[in-house]
Amino acid sequence: MTTYKVLPTVERCIKCGSCEVACKQQNDVPIGIRRIRGVIINEGTPEEMNVPLSCMHCADPPCMAACPTGAISKREDGIVINNKDKCIGCGYCSWGCLFGAPQFLAGLPFTTRGKMDKCTLCVTPFEQKDDAGNRIEREPNPKCSAFCSTKGLLVGDAEEISEIYRKRAAARLTTGTVL
Repeated sequence: MTTYKVLPTVERCIKCGSCEVACKQQNDVPIGIRRIRGVIINEGTPEEMNVPLSCMHCADPPCMAACPTGAISKREDGIVINNKDKCIGCGYCSWGCLFGAPQFLAGLPFTTRGKMDKCTLCVTPFEQKDDAGNRIEREPNPKCSAFCSTKGLLVGDAEEISEIYRKRAAARLTTGTVL
């Protein structure tokens, strides 16, 4: 079975925002929620770099362990999803996440923020069901990665993106160029 992963490549990200726009359009993300965002590290120094951050779909997600209602689960293919029917908006998941992936509407206390939102790798959310009432699941088709002009955001089969990253790293070490 394919296991999906997210691997941002900081050497390639130019913080253009195309991943954010593609995500918002694909998933109809409400204003105030950012499932993916560009973050600048060491701003204003020679070591400055841009990092595209979203849910990394961790092997052992701390957000899932922190959730008191079991609203966060991990599919067999490695995608971490949130069941908004079970979410109480307590915010514990955001405290557990190392990447700041769980998002709530800004400016409101946790108790009134509503449901948590995060990257789902563009898989069908829980609300969509077929005629028999069964939840519809499909393969991920993340638009953030597809619209990245520098191919700095690798999303897909863990083995395939690891191999791509290894080739890029080897080329960078031997030739000094970014593939």
